[in-house]
Amino acid sequence: MTDYRTLRVALLGAGAVGSQVADLLLRHGDELADRAGAKLELAGIAVRDLDAKRDVDLPRELFTTDADTLIVGSDIVIELMGGIEPARTQVLHAIASGADVVTANKALLATHGSEVFEAADQVGAEVYYEAAAAGAIPIIRPLRDSLAGDRVVRIMGIVNGTTNYILDRMDTEGADFGDVLAQAQALGYAEADPTADVEGYDAAQKAAILASLAFHTTVPLDAVHREGITAVDAAMIESARHAGYVIKLLAVCERLAGENGGGESISVRVYPALVERTHPLASVHGANNAVFVQAEAAGDLMFYGAGAGGVQTASAVLGDVVSAARRHIAGGIGVGESTRANLPAVPIGHVITRYQITLEVDDQPGVLATVAGILSEGRVSIATVEQTVIEASSGAVVSTGSANEAQGSATGAGSARLVIGTHKAREQDLSETVERLAASGVVERVVSVLRVEGN
Repeated sequence: MTDYRTLRVALLGAGAVGSQVADLLLRHGDELADRAGAKLELAGIAVRDLDAKRDVDLPRELFTTDADTLIVGSDIVIELMGGIEPARTQVLHAIASGADVVTANKALLATHGSEVFEAADQVGAEVYYEAAAAGAIPIIRPLRDSLAGDRVVRIMGIVNGTTNYILDRMDTEGADFGDVLAQAQALGYAEADPTADVEGYDAAQKAAILASLAFHTTVPLDAVHREGITAVDAAMIESARHAGYVIKLLAVCERLAGENGGGESISVRVYPALVERTHPLASVHGANNAVFVQAEAAGDLMFYGAGAGGVQTASAVLGDVVSAARRHIAGGIGVGESTRANLPAVPIGHVITRYQITLEVDDQPGVLATVAGILSEGRVSIATVEQTVIEASSGAVVSTGSANEAQGSATGAGSARLVIGTHKAREQDLSETVERLAASGVVERVVSVLRVEGN
C-alpha cells in the first residue's frame, strides 16, 4: 500500500445490502486497502432510524441521521437507500461536494440517470453502479468498457430473481403461482408487496440501464415495454413444456435495422417469453440471474450468477469502491457515460419475433380453417398447430393431435384448445390479428399469447 492519504467513505443506508457492505469494510479493511492503494475509513452510516434492527451487528457510534453532514468531506459516498427521494437529492449533493458515488439504485438511474451523470461530468466526478443491474453479476463494466469497441446487437437477460424463482418452481414442480409467491416472500426473495417484481417494474428499470450502456443511448424508462408474470398459469407452463420451451421473464434489448432507408433504432422490452430448453437461459434456475449478450465481433457471451442477496450484492458494491479509490489515487477527471448515439427507441409494435397463440374454440368442422384464414389475412404464418379436444360435460381431454389430425377431429362435443406456433411476424400485425380472432364467432377465448425468444 502506498502512503496516499486515508479515503473517507460515507454509507447511506444500512438495509440488507448496506449492513453487509459496512461489515465487509470493517472486517476486510486491510485487504481492501492493499487492493485500492489507500486506507478506506468508514466515516459513518446515515440511516432514518438509529434503533432499527440490522442484519449485522455494527458499532453504534457509526450511525447518524444527518446524511448531509456525513456526505460533506467524504471522498466516496455509497448510496444504498433505494427509491428516488431522498436518494436523488443526496447523490447530487455528494457529487456537488466533490465525492465519487457508488450506488445500487436501479430506480434512480433508470429515471434520473441522465441528470446524475451530467452532474458528475460537470465536476469531474464518477458514478459507479455495477450492482444496479444484476446483483453480483459483473455486467456493467463489460458493457461499458470491454465491449466499447464492438457493436452489441442484442441483450437478452433474466434480471429478476424473484420471478425466475417463481417460474422455475412452476415449471419443475408444477407448483401454483400463488403458492410459490408466498414461499418466495417467506424466503425473502419477494417483498410483502411483490408488485415491482411480478409486474416487471424491477426488470424494466434494469433493462433501461443495460440498453443505455449497450447502445450508447439514453433510454428513458417510459420507452421500455413492460409486462409481468401474473397471468402465467399451470396450463401455460405445461403447454410450453409440451412444445419444448420454458417460460422466463426476459429483458430484451435489441438493435433494429433501418426500415425503408431509415436509420437504426432500438427496442427495449420486458415480458414473459418462451425459451427453447436447449438455450443457455433455460437452465437458469432458482433466484439466479443471467444476461446473454450478442455482439458483432465478440459473438455470444453469457454472464451468470446471483442476482440478489445482501452479501452477494455487497461484493459488487465493494468492487466499485475499490475502483473509485484507485481513481482518486491516479488522479484526473471521471470517465463520463457514452450516450451520444441517440438511437430512437421504437414501440413494441415494430418488434418481429415468433409467437405461440393459445385459443379455446368451438369443436366444430371448419373451425381450424377459419382460424388459419384470419391469421393469413393478418400476415401471420402458421408453423405448427396442436389441438386438444375437451369434452363438454366433464371438461376432460379426449384427444390431442397435430394440425393435420386436428383438421378432421372435430366431434361437436364441446370446446377445443388450439396451440398455434407462428413463423416470425410483426408485433403490430400479430396484435391486430389476435383482436380479430377474439371477435370471430369461432373463438371462445384467447387463452394466451407468448413471444418466442432466443433463436
